[in-house]
Amino acid sequence: MALTNMRLNTPLKTPHGSRISWPARLSPALLLLLGACADGGPSALQSAPAGFSMAYGRWEPGPYDTCTREIHDGYSVVGPDGKLYPTWHPPVDTQTGCTFGHEHGRDPSSSALFTKVGPIPFGYANEQLDVYDPLTARHEDHVGHKIEWENGIALRFPGPAAVVFDVQCDVLAKLHQGSHSKDAFTNNLHELAYHLRCDDGTAMDFTVLTAIGKPGQFVRSCDSGVHVTVGPATPLNSPSGGGKRLIPDRTCVEEHILVAEGERSNYGRGLRESWQLSQHIRRADGQSLAFINPYLNVRFPSRYFDPVAPSGVARPIDACYETVGGRRARGGECAESTGEGNLIGLQFDDPRSLFDGVVRDMDVNANRIRNADGPEIWYTDPFGNNAQPELFPGSIRQFIARIDNDRGGANPGGPSIGRERHYGGASVHAPN
Repeated sequence: MALTNMRLNTPLKTPHGSRISWPARLSPALLLLLGACADGGPSALQSAPAGFSMAYGRWEPGPYDTCTREIHDGYSVVGPDGKLYPTWHPPVDTQTGCTFGHEHGRDPSSSALFTKVGPIPFGYANEQLDVYDPLTARHEDHVGHKIEWENGIALRFPGPAAVVFDVQCDVLAKLHQGSHSKDAFTNNLHELAYHLRCDDGTAMDFTVLTAIGKPGQFVRSCDSGVHVTVGPATPLNSPSGGGKRLIPDRTCVEEHILVAEGERSNYGRGLRESWQLSQHIRRADGQSLAFINPYLNVRFPSRYFDPVAPSGVARPIDACYETVGGRRARGGECAESTGEGNLIGLQFDDPRSLFDGVVRDMDVNANRIRNADGPEIWYTDPFGNNAQPELFPGSIRQFIARIDNDRGGANPGGPSIGRERHYGGASVHAPN
């Protein structure tokens, strides 16, 4: 996909952090933008942007941010529909040194798949839903888009007599998993871009609005047997999906964060999210062409659910100052954020708070393809259903290799990645 910036006096920012300034008098209609040639990727030559996507220009700087909206909007990519979309950028602008206050995960430019798939347009599936179903809209905030990737991982295929076959793969994923707002309490539709290449021929590129669990509710993260009903989703007709969104609530805080004297708060148990996907690409007859179920996990989010809080959103940093029946937060992230309690009144969006959702990892899990008869290019609705070889309004182009990779029924599973990574920094803060 090609990079550009329609603000002609504003330099473009590439995902590598370099700048390209277009001539101030050059008309966008005259710009020919080179795209990324890839398996299932966009064409090699694209015309100038067809306009701005709904996702473009949504971010505004807050009181702790020093970059302007114009600098932020310079990190842009032209999507398959010719519209301009935001894409990955570093937390700190590499040329000016200004700060954005949020991050989007791991820089994709070092992924082995980057030359194949190019920069990822944030919000493309959401935009196609507007076309596919004009009465439905699902537009997500900017800061929730998070990228994870790894080169040279091993997918494992369990075989007969406990024989295990290893296949070497590269994986690149982007999920919208905002962990700062009320959105995921009720909304189960979140944009996913998923790319995989393996040395046995397994390969897939797809973008969908993945339905994670049921709309209107989530699963309590510290007790996965409890479903917490919150309220209506947006859109109201959001489909249910496989998997689940495990999110902490007040019960988790009271059981694991507010502890008695002599105990230590268990933040890993009390303040952890796990977004467990179960995503198919299906033909119109219901046959599954591809299936994945990665788990994307977040430690120390800046929100938890409390039914008595405004909009249900409570802040872990506020729990650091609570005392309930002699029980309070002890040690760990609360102690570090508040200077052992000496820093009073820290707000949830203060960069000194460690509850900012920057510690994440991904369990790759199953990656199954049953598409030996092809074709490699399918067009689906924004949810990954109704796959057919022909383009239709609101459809998204998906690439699935011509292969059956399940070795007779096995789900090839992958490892956990990103466990030691921390995507924050001194300037990153909630909302992130």
